[in-house]
Amino acid sequence: MSRQTIYMAIDKVLLAAPRGFCAGVEMAIKALTWMVRAFPAPVYCYHEIVHNKIVVERFQSLGVIFVDDIKEVPEGSPVMLSAHGSAPTVVTKAREGNRFIVDAVCPLVTKVHHEVKVRSKKGHKIIYIGHQGHEEAVGTMAVAPSSTYRVESVEEISELPVFKESVSLLAQTTLSHRDWSSILNAAQERFPKLSIPGRSDLCFATTNRQSALMSIAEQCDSVIVIGSANSSNTRALERLAREVGCEGVYRVNQAEEVPETLTGIVGVTAGASAPEELVQEVISQLAPANGVEELNFVTEEEYFPPPRELRPLITAIGFFANLGFTDGEATPSNEDRLIGASEVLTTLL
Repeated sequence: MSRQTIYMAIDKVLLAAPRGFCAGVEMAIKALTWMVRAFPAPVYCYHEIVHNKIVVERFQSLGVIFVDDIKEVPEGSPVMLSAHGSAPTVVTKAREGNRFIVDAVCPLVTKVHHEVKVRSKKGHKIIYIGHQGHEEAVGTMAVAPSSTYRVESVEEISELPVFKESVSLLAQTTLSHRDWSSILNAAQERFPKLSIPGRSDLCFATTNRQSALMSIAEQCDSVIVIGSANSSNTRALERLAREVGCEGVYRVNQAEEVPETLTGIVGVTAGASAPEELVQEVISQLAPANGVEELNFVTEEEYFPPPRELRPLITAIGFFANLGFTDGEATPSNEDRLIGASEVLTTLL
């Protein structure tokens, strides 16, 4: 029996919105694309630009080399620092050796780095909620390593030392609200004078994708979450779908990984690093008998401009006109806002 025949048992797809690329990922992917077009290969990138296998492989096919040690980048080479943020020592080292550096750190991660820096200078001990080994957590903790204590669960709060200093609670931007809330409650009980930022550390896009998923999950017989295993926000979506009671939850990298046994109503969403083309491929694979219903939880209008190091280069060489996206009359800044990263990725095929 063919996969197409099997999928005929699927009645409808409920498509969560928003889903897929967030503003930070949009900015980072477009920035690396501009670098690939501007410089001869190889272009280097410190860590994966975003946590998505398909995106990374597409850039690798164009000669981008992803490294985990900045020392692997030859002197004089162009190098991008990933959207997850880098340790201050890495940024300093990258600027040595006459390299052309583009720091594509998400502004929301920069905000957390700033919080760590300011609070540690005030003498605070910082409890940081983050996933062990995740690039964002590693980079953030390196801002003030002697003052920062990473936790990942309520249980780890009770294992922390007794602090005489003031205590602040900060977080990895891609946490779920449930993870943040449970650990916040435990930390406030342990440290009654606990300080938290006036504006949440949690990424608005991560929160929106989780809320959009919750709005459809209870109506679904199964849920497909599109994204890579090393994507924190993707795994958070996967956990959330299970927590709200959906029995069949499947995380996939691409359409070929969708199980053949699905029936009924299938919910579909995508992590913040997953391109829209993967979503459409999954829907095409499912071929629901009664079509797709997109449920829009909120409309996102956030926009992050290109990293400052790239802006003069883009302007100088008429980048967008060269890519064929404009007739040369629009300004690069306006064009960047109008062109989505998913569209830009299609130019890399």
